[in-house]
Amino acid sequence: MAPKKRPNMEQPSTRVTRSSTRNGNSKPISSDPEPPKPKRVKKTPISKDKPEVKATVESGSTGSKGIVVEHCTQCRQFKIRAVKVKEELENGVPGLEVWVNPEKPRRGCFEIRVGGENGEKFVSLLGLKRPFGPMKALDMDKVISAIIEKIK
Repeated sequence: MAPKKRPNMEQPSTRVTRSSTRNGNSKPISSDPEPPKPKRVKKTPISKDKPEVKATVESGSTGSKGIVVEHCTQCRQFKIRAVKVKEELENGVPGLEVWVNPEKPRRGCFEIRVGGENGEKFVSLLGLKRPFGPMKALDMDKVISAIIEKIK
């Protein structure tokens, strides 16, 4: 059984087919199409903000008694040792501030130093490659106790 036709349905007059364009029966297309929207431009951060942030970190670390622990983020062995050093130093010396990676760390680096980049270095292991033998050979308890003695 064939479907029933709907009564009084008007066909839209805006439909354009190939045959109607040949005959010239189609309606003219609007001559003013909408102009394209302008592309969004990404806002670049103002370069003045970054030096100010670095200056506050440096001034805070050099002005007060503080230790910086810089560790590489490629392996969690670095992080385990850095967190241990931080906790032990904060418990061992009251009022001591310890910062872990205040800036982007170097690759294969484990360094414990007095605040600032030019401060006294207690431990400096740079350019370590897997399996990080020199870092794993360190007795962290002895290192931490030696740092506490130097600070006091």
